[in-house]
Amino acid sequence: MTGLSRRSFIVLTAAAASARALPKVAQSPPAKRILTVVYDKSLGMMRAIDRVVR
Repeated sequence: MTGLSRRSFIVLTAAAASARALPKVAQSPPAKRILTVVYDKSLGMMRAIDRVVR
């Protein structure tokens, strides 16, 4: 066999998975953040709502 321990196998598997996912993340368009300020009656004050839109 190759002499891999359990820990090194897990590390290599995680590295391979992240290497496959990295190009997809790099090609996706940047997300747009929208900040909305609303009045919350239950709190009795203004509250900020942050949304991420792709």
